[in-house]
Amino acid sequence: MKKLIFILLSVFLALPVLGQTDTLEYSPEYLDTVSVRKAKAINDYSMIGVNYGVMFSTVYFNPTKMGATFRFQPSYISIMYTHHEKMFNYIPYFGLTVGVSLSHEGVRFEDNPDTGYPLGYIDGATDMTMRTIEVPAMMQMHFDAAPVKILANLGGYLGYRLSIERSGIWMDEEYAKKFRDYEYRFDYGLMGGAGIGLMFDPIEIHLNVLGRWSFQNLYEPDYYNEVFHPYNTYYYRYANPIDIAVTLGVYIQLTKRTGKTTKQIKQEAREIVYGKIENN
Repeated sequence: MKKLIFILLSVFLALPVLGQTDTLEYSPEYLDTVSVRKAKAINDYSMIGVNYGVMFSTVYFNPTKMGATFRFQPSYISIMYTHHEKMFNYIPYFGLTVGVSLSHEGVRFEDNPDTGYPLGYIDGATDMTMRTIEVPAMMQMHFDAAPVKILANLGGYLGYRLSIERSGIWMDEEYAKKFRDYEYRFDYGLMGGAGIGLMFDPIEIHLNVLGRWSFQNLYEPDYYNEVFHPYNTYYYRYANPIDIAVTLGVYIQLTKRTGKTTKQIKQEAREIVYGKIENN
């Protein structure tokens, strides 16, 4: 009986301890020194910028041509308009970028080290470059962690081959700066890449690497039939340009990236004067 009374008494005394919760109190002096930072919401904002850079161009051949390699192209320039829009009015990571660019396509063939002659050619040309104009349109993902921005782009482009220059020991000089009848000038394809930006609102500086794969062949795939294979309707040759551009761009924000916009301030002022209008 004494043992039972002892156990019940021990449990009764322990109940207040088990029910106790720890509390942490701060002095008013300490609380006055605490700085709480509020994360800045990112607005739906737009910007326009100019990019300049260099290109490395080659051509994908099928059947494969020996010796085809990248050709350095010293100029790429574009003007791009970008609009960032929050998905579901909540997720601020998406946008659309469109514009116009002047760039190049081309290819160069290496020489055989043993003979000194080129390993391959296109209709006698061993070095070829084409000046092009494009209209790129890409979806853009961006992650803003001021002052740094991470970028990823994916989309396509429409283009036109403005001029051509080529050379080679077996080439017809008549076509050194002239397109042949069976060569296509309209261009289109896939475009995308990634980059990093520095934000000094309202100025942004972007460094991008863009890849471009043309879906338009350089020439009619079966044009050889007319000369060498007049009765072979299954002889096809494909040549699709591939380009890599490294660009540096300067952008100006057309609307505020963070903080209240002029439209929001005007709306708040209107509500103060006239009251909030409920839409039924």
